[in-house]
Amino acid sequence: MAQQGNSAACCTIPPVSADYKEKGEFAAAAAIVLVYDIFGFSPQILQGADLLAHASSKHQYRVYMPDILVGNLADPAWFPPDTLEKSQAMGSYFGPQGPADANTMLAKLLSVVNAIKETSSPMEALGVLGYCWGAKIVSLASTADTPFKAAGEVHPSGLDPADAPKITIPLCMLASQDEDASLVKAFEEGLVVPKLVERYEEAPHGWMASRGDLEDAKGKADYERGYATVLAFL
Repeated sequence: MAQQGNSAACCTIPPVSADYKEKGEFAAAAAIVLVYDIFGFSPQILQGADLLAHASSKHQYRVYMPDILVGNLADPAWFPPDTLEKSQAMGSYFGPQGPADANTMLAKLLSVVNAIKETSSPMEALGVLGYCWGAKIVSLASTADTPFKAAGEVHPSGLDPADAPKITIPLCMLASQDEDASLVKAFEEGLVVPKLVERYEEAPHGWMASRGDLEDAKGKADYERGYATVLAFL
């Protein structure tokens, strides 16, 4: 007889067996923290998170993607910033008092890491991957006393070769056709850690995140190759 407040079905029907091999694990020894781009949780970046978590049968990862912008996403109407109004809006967005200020976001990222360590079972290592604007935050988070063991940056924006010598952990960078080739080269030469730097000459900026066209065969192939490369490096 069902208890008060419970359905009779809930109390009487036994579970049914099913044949399914789960992708995840109840406990993973390592985790990857993702720093999304300024468009947030796009379908492409969520699919990428699943690839990082489950694509390798030998290494299963917990993947965290904190909502560090808490809804303060960039307005797609700003792109391209071809008017004074659009340029001013973007300047305010990325400026010291703006929602996407890199140093403010760095502090948020590190607070997330502390929360992960406090609430999760012990992990052997934490990796970090940043997309576009998120790549700049990863550079800032990969210096001395970083909580991360390895880092990845894809189609980075705000790329500054002066950041490279300060990085203290192995780093993988995948650049698109739209990043300044001389800046990418200078950044690579400034790294003093184990590194992998590749330029995808036919891929547009954002191809592994919100600007990726997965309906296009070449776009999908570059997307999948990019995630496989990052996963192998980590």
